[in-house]
Parts: sequence; C-alpha cells; structure tokens
Amino acid sequence: MDIAEPSLDNRAMKWLFDLFPVILFFVSYKLAGLHAATAVAIAATFVQIGWLRLRGRKVEPALWLSMGVIAVFGGATLLLHDEVFIKWKPTVLYLLFTAGLVGSQAIFDRNPMRAVMGRQLTLPDPVWRWLNYAWAAFFAFLAAANIVVVLNFSTDAWVNFKLFGVTALMLVFVFAQAIVLSRYAEPSEAPDKELP
Repeated sequence: MDIAEPSLDNRAMKWLFDLFPVILFFVSYKLAGLHAATAVAIAATFVQIGWLRLRGRKVEPALWLSMGVIAVFGGATLLLHDEVFIKWKPTVLYLLFTAGLVGSQAIFDRNPMRAVMGRQLTLPDPVWRWLNYAWAAFFAFLAAANIVVVLNFSTDAWVNFKLFGVTALMLVFVFAQAIVLSRYAEPSEAPDKELP
C-alpha cells in the first residue's frame, strides 16, 4: 500500500499517516468520549483521502474501503447513538481484507501482496502465495480478536486494544514475516556490482 508521495517515502511517516485516524480516535475518545471520537475518525479518514487527492496521489483501494466502512459503521453509531456499530467496524474491515486477499488469489489468480510489495521484493511465486494467505490469516485473526475484546471487555479496553493491541500485533507479525522472507528474498542488485 505504498503511497507515491515524497514526504511519505519514509516507512515511519507512512505508518504514522496510516495510523492517523486511529490515533485521533484514541485521543478524542480520552478527551470527549466515543461519539466525538467516532466523528473525528470519520473526518480524519476523509481528510487523509482529500489530502492525497489534492496532491494528485493515488488513493489505495484499502483506504477507500476503510473510508466506506468507517462512514457506514461510524455513521450508524452517531445516528442511532449505539456504540456497538463502531466497535464492530474493525471486524468487518478485517474480514473484507481477508476476503479480498483470498478471493483475488483463489478466484482471479491475482496476488494483492505482490502488487503492493513487488517493487521492493523479488520472491518465488509459491512464497508470494504464502505471503498473501499469511496476511489473509492475520486479518482473520485480528477480526476474531476484535470480537473477543468487544464481547468481553469494556469500551475503554476496546479503545486501548484498537490502538495499542492491534499495533503491537501488527509489528510482531511484520517482524516475523521479515525473518521468514529474508530466507527467500533475492538481492535487488546484481551480486558482482560494487556498492558505492
């Protein structure tokens, strides 16, 4: 999901840009409660997309999907004054990601992970398939974890899990994935080419 924007080339900045609505949701929740946080998260997602569009940058499908899901589930929370909708939003989004990854590979023989990461990595075809299904399984796990937290813990705990828990799980998964992929990745430079 790379964004071709000079200020976002740095992976840390890209990561913060992706987390922008979640961070604002967390801060707004702590300051003003769940309904205000929901409105802020919806607005932040629209601002993200608007900023990219104004700069003439590509808006990735995952961000469009995220905007649609937050608008529907966040909007339902605000209109019906029922927090259950915003709490189920991550599960719905993660399951849509899972279905997209699995469906693209199994039905259309297209690998979304290769499309996203193919410019940075050269991997054998079976490893690309494994990577795609590994991400699908991870998103399914996050969907299930969100359900467990929603059904068994307080709203405070769910908000904390949404920022800190999911971020920690993502970092562990990406780190483990990097270790596995390092065995298969081909060097991007020719072996006999000297580095400057």
